[in-house]
Amino acid sequence: MKLSCLQSNLSEGLAVVGRAVATRTALPITSHVLLATDGGRLKLSATNLEIALSRWVGAKVVAEGAIAVPARLLSDFVNSLPDDKIDISLSKNSLSLTCARYSAHINGVDASEFPPIPQVGEGVNTRIDPEVLRQGVGMVAFAAAAEDTRPVLTGVNVEMEGDRFTLVAADGFRLALLHLGLLDSVPERTVVIVPARALSELARLLPEVKGEAEGGGEKAVEMTVNTQRGQALFRLPGAEMVSQLVQGTFPNYSQLIPSSYETRTTVATADFQRAARIASLFARDGSGIVRLLITPGGDMTPGKIEVSAKSEEIADNMGEIDAIVEGGEAKIAFNGKYLNEVLGVLKEEKVVIETTSPSSPGVLRPVGADTYTHVIMPMFVQW
Repeated sequence: MKLSCLQSNLSEGLAVVGRAVATRTALPITSHVLLATDGGRLKLSATNLEIALSRWVGAKVVAEGAIAVPARLLSDFVNSLPDDKIDISLSKNSLSLTCARYSAHINGVDASEFPPIPQVGEGVNTRIDPEVLRQGVGMVAFAAAAEDTRPVLTGVNVEMEGDRFTLVAADGFRLALLHLGLLDSVPERTVVIVPARALSELARLLPEVKGEAEGGGEKAVEMTVNTQRGQALFRLPGAEMVSQLVQGTFPNYSQLIPSSYETRTTVATADFQRAARIASLFARDGSGIVRLLITPGGDMTPGKIEVSAKSEEIADNMGEIDAIVEGGEAKIAFNGKYLNEVLGVLKEEKVVIETTSPSSPGVLRPVGADTYTHVIMPMFVQW
């Protein structure tokens, strides 16, 4: 292998694939990054066996070759170099890098020992607008479970049918559901569970690679799902991500969404978010509980929500915001973290809270966007 490339391009490429490098692993090779020449470019690849990321970097290739080297050492060294041309060469299993007046030799591992990057092959193909996908993942993935006691809940349920796809995530205490559109219709209904961590990494990757299409415009994300192999491929300009699918059946989420309500409250999203954020400060030593007391308006007075929290023997607070209340008075308490997280992803100016009783789930829906539904289980408190 012998080639040259720009320090800035190599640094950016290593940053992208670095997200798939394993940090704590019983398989040391997965803490490496694979460098290989590919069609006149340098291909960087990394995998933690759950996801695999590949990034192509523009280079002047003189001789072909491939090697796997420790990812962290290579990235730290390249990031420390000046913004100049880097000359890279390979002698046996030693990678040599020279940039300006700096040079290094990094011992690596033969490329044949690096885990093969999965080839998804045939499957269900479609295209998705990158900005739609990025925002969609951001509105859903945070509701997936962090613990793997129930593996299916650590993923996002992806349903594709016709020209629409639906993302659903739930952790047993909350549920997020979002309907989005596909650029290409799928020939048959397809349902898979993609790890939430994989989709989150994909969403973080999208802003970095958009605009690399010809003419500087955004290029659609190409998605291929192979249910037989249990893999999904996401192809972006100059990059690819392959993710293993979560095996199992996602819960019947439609049964978890209340079909009716007793009280419907409309409030300004920013005001509600501020009150919830302040209340959460006082809820930190009180089991994280934020209480909502909803009061209908009268002939001369508007409706309101009292957002409060307290920590026994430490402090308490109460914030009041105007609201349009349909129905009777309502009381409900939520985990402050869950409430703040969903309010933080809503872009609409107003949000609706639907409640039935203090022991029934609450539903939040942005006003003007009927594609998003968020359900939060209540906290049981003494009122």
